[in-house]
Amino acid sequence: MAKSIMIQGTTSNAGKSLLCAGLCRILHQEGVKVAPFKAQNMALNSFITGEGLEMGRAQVVQAECAGIAPSVKMNPILLKPHSDVGSQVIVHGVPRGVMPAREYYQYKKELKKEVLAAYEALAETCDVVVIEGAGSPAEINLREDDLVNMGMAEMARAPVLICGDIDRGGVFASLYGTLALLRPEEQELVKGTIINKFRGDVEILRPGLAMLEELTGKPVVGVVPMLDVDIDDEDSLSTRLERRAGKVGLIDIAVVRMPRLSNFTDFNPLERMEEVTLRYVKSPAELGKPDLVILPGTKNTMDDLRWLRESGLEAAVLRHAAAEGPVVGICGGYQMLGRTVSDPEGVESGGSLRGLGLLDTETVFLGEKTRTQVTGRFRNVEGCFAPMAGVECKAYEIHMGVTRTAGVPLLELQGGLAPVDGRSAGNVWGCYIHGIFDQAGWGQALVNCLRRRKGLGESESAAVDWDAYQQQQYDKLADGLRAGLDMDLVHRIIEEGV
Repeated sequence: MAKSIMIQGTTSNAGKSLLCAGLCRILHQEGVKVAPFKAQNMALNSFITGEGLEMGRAQVVQAECAGIAPSVKMNPILLKPHSDVGSQVIVHGVPRGVMPAREYYQYKKELKKEVLAAYEALAETCDVVVIEGAGSPAEINLREDDLVNMGMAEMARAPVLICGDIDRGGVFASLYGTLALLRPEEQELVKGTIINKFRGDVEILRPGLAMLEELTGKPVVGVVPMLDVDIDDEDSLSTRLERRAGKVGLIDIAVVRMPRLSNFTDFNPLERMEEVTLRYVKSPAELGKPDLVILPGTKNTMDDLRWLRESGLEAAVLRHAAAEGPVVGICGGYQMLGRTVSDPEGVESGGSLRGLGLLDTETVFLGEKTRTQVTGRFRNVEGCFAPMAGVECKAYEIHMGVTRTAGVPLLELQGGLAPVDGRSAGNVWGCYIHGIFDQAGWGQALVNCLRRRKGLGESESAAVDWDAYQQQQYDKLADGLRAGLDMDLVHRIIEEGV
């Protein structure tokens, strides 16, 4: 059985995911066979494995850092918020229904054995498992039946490091208070603390570190600086969505920030293109006059379509399209572009809604979820996007609903449940597949279409090789952690366990 180490945090967004990813990378670089694990993840950014199973994006990043293929054993439970009070519950990569919070808390008692079985199966394949917690272990109202923080540490007999986000302020209080609220047996599992996201001169921090160690009886394993790394984010807490562009670049792309925005990591590669400004917008005033509007994926198409209408963004997008402005819809955004969206089985909120009417399609939600990896090529593209015909893509589908039309499909696919996908009309197109922007050739073809529309020649700057770029960022993350952590102590903690 593998050894283990677990990272827990004083709060959500304390940096647990990145710390786990960095530790996976360091151990991988050292020749250790390592794998990530998170018992329960709540996020709208998900991924489809080669087996057609769904898991959280954070564990995919961590697996890539570890140099191994993602597996649902690394994330046996994924919760995808469906509303303010309920989530779709995905276990071992397959949906088990939408549950209100209270119902899920009762149901998760039955999941402990499945979580432990997934962990043990994963631990048989590697030397070290890096385990990530969720939120805070000091949520004392949720202590009973916990299976993701101290409950998981106890099941795995994993030594724990607790990290706090100093950038928020109050890091000493949050670390001390978190430890104080743990039971004595849980405190025994904690082998140290980490100060994360530090800016400035660490020497000024030294007196506080010494006092924290004296108060808690736990060593400070490291002070990790605020790292300038570009790595796929776990969820909508990402600061990426709040960025406000100053001077707009040559090519201005606006992504509509839906309330239940999902898989926004689709667009990260576009951000890295030198001539592109990519903005997330929530109002007509923020939209402005972009070169391209993207309607992204969403966990609840019908509710977000209502929001689009009520916010005034639907009218703004329609005005943009009427002026022959380019519009692209991905997954839920593709569904919104059609004539109607219907939910006869109550998969989302029931009923039927008028879509934007920019594509001659109709979407009907069904209970079965489409989950598959695909390869394909653009076949029938119209308007300013016509030069993209023949461009290849490798991606994945993850959606509820079937979209029907008598029109000509946009893409021909291999490996999916259907041989075709998507539709195009004038300067508007949409499709179900995620990850198409990752291919450098695809991104460059898209930008060149937008350049030509503005009367510019094709770009001479190459698009980012996204896979290579990510590997560079993972190495940069590992370097940052090595500089901030006492890795000799981390290795001793892993070796000695609990």
